Amino acid sequence: MVGRVVIAAAVVVLAALVALVLRRRTAGMDAPTQSGHHVPTQLDRRDFASPDVPWLVAVFSSASCQTCANVVTKASVLRSAFVVVDDVEYTERRALHDKYRIDGVPCLVVADAMGVVHTSFLGPVSATDLWAAVADARDPGARPDHVCEREQQPAVPQE
Repeated sequence: MVGRVVIAAAVVVLAALVALVLRRRTAGMDAPTQSGHHVPTQLDRRDFASPDVPWLVAVFSSASCQTCANVVTKASVLRSAFVVVDDVEYTERRALHDKYRIDGVPCLVVADAMGVVHTSFLGPVSATDLWAAVADARDPGARPDHVCEREQQPAVPQE
């Protein structure tokens, strides 16, 4: 009888060791977290308001989204002779959401006259970050705190 208890205990210890080894082996093999949301990199400016205006701020939104309304309000301040702001609300313009595979709102994109998206935001955005992104897209390097990707040092302010 004692022999059977010893064998059973050995089997339990062996099973625990195998489980521990397998757990450690698979712990580092988890797939990395992936963003499931798509942001367009190119737009057809004819799909949006005032395609002749040099810059477009398009906000893909939904009427039921409070964050979207906040982002549209912040973006509207950027409207000028050189920047058109277009609220692309889902229920009114679902075809554009489908065309550009928008699957999360708010999604804000800043595009030039050719429709090339220079910057984008998914979710809420501060007015400061939005203003800075549009300013940088319109005139790269104009902001004093701008760091060129090729340069590792901040630009020196001019006197």
